[in-house]
Amino acid sequence: MVLNIAHFKIAIISVSVFPILVFLRPARVQPPQWTPDELMRQVVSNELRAEDQDHSHWMFRLETKKNAQTEVDEVVETNDGDLKRPILVNGHELTAKQQQESDKQLEQFVHNPESLRKSLKDKNQDAVRSQRLLKMLPDAFLFGYGDQRGGLVELIFKPNPQFHPSSREAEVFHAMEGSVWIDDKENRLAEIAGHLISEVKFGGGLLGHLDKGGTFEVKQEPVARGFWELTALHVEMRGKVLFFKTIGVQQNYSRSNFRRVPDNVTLAQAAQMLREQVRSEEPAIPAQSPSPKTSNPLRPLTTGGYVYLSKSRLKTPSAKNVQNVPLPAR
Repeated sequence: MVLNIAHFKIAIISVSVFPILVFLRPARVQPPQWTPDELMRQVVSNELRAEDQDHSHWMFRLETKKNAQTEVDEVVETNDGDLKRPILVNGHELTAKQQQESDKQLEQFVHNPESLRKSLKDKNQDAVRSQRLLKMLPDAFLFGYGDQRGGLVELIFKPNPQFHPSSREAEVFHAMEGSVWIDDKENRLAEIAGHLISEVKFGGGLLGHLDKGGTFEVKQEPVARGFWELTALHVEMRGKVLFFKTIGVQQNYSRSNFRRVPDNVTLAQAAQMLREQVRSEEPAIPAQSPSPKTSNPLRPLTTGGYVYLSKSRLKTPSAKNVQNVPLPAR
C-alpha cells in the first residue's frame, strides 16, 4: 500500500493530538536484553525501515464514527488515491437511489481523479510530519517497562524534561503521557495510547489550542506475513489544531478484512472490485418475504477474524484470513 505504516504514524503523530488514561498496573516485567529506551529506539528504527520497504495496496472495510453518524465503506487503495464505496450508513444498507449515486460518483473519480490525488497528497504531507514525530519519540519521552500481554510488552512513557520541542507539532507531542505496546518478536508498534497532561496553546491561543485531558488510542496489526496495517484510531480531543489535513481532533475509525490487491491496480479496476464486492454481499431473496416493517439483520462487520471496535483490544487476525484479490477481467 502507499501509506500503510505511514497511516499508523500519521495516527501516532496524531499522537501529537491524541491520548488515553493509563491505569495503575501490578508488577512490572522487564525483559533483560534491552533497557526501555533501547527497545524504543530499536522499534522506531524498525518501523521506519518497514515503511520504506512496503509499497503494498489493500482492499479493506472501513468503519467511521463521527458525532452521531456511522458509515461503513469498502475501500481499495491505488497509486492515485483511495477509492471507496459506502456499504452501510447509520446501520442501514443503501437504498437503490443511494447505490446509483455511489456508482455515479465512482465513475466520476475514475474519469476525473484529481480530488483523489489531492487527498493522497494531503496524506503524504501528513506522513512526512508523522515520520518526524516518530523519529522524535525516543528522545521526547522517558520510558519504563509496564506489563506483558501474550507476545506484547508494554512501555510507559512520560515527557523528558531535557527535551525541547522545536515545532508546534512537537510541543503537543511532548505534552502527553501514556503507554506503548510492542510486539517483542517482530519489534513493531502494536498500540500507542495517551492523554494530554496540560493545555497547549499556540500564539496565545490565536493559532490553535488543545485542552488538558484529551485522549487518543491507535492500533496496528499484522494483516499478512511481513505486513502491518492501521486497524483502529480513536481520538477525543477538545480544542482546535491545524497540523494535519487528514486527522481531526475528534475521530474514530476502524479498518478490517484486509485483502491484498495488485500494486498496479488502476482506478477503473478498483471501481469494478468495489461493485463486485457489493454485489457479493447483497442478501438473497427469501422464499417468503418478511413483513415490510421487519428489517433483515445486518451481517457482522468483523469478518475474516478481524477487528472489534472497542477500547479494550482488537482481535489479532491470522495471515490465513488475508486474501489476494485478482484484477477484474478486462
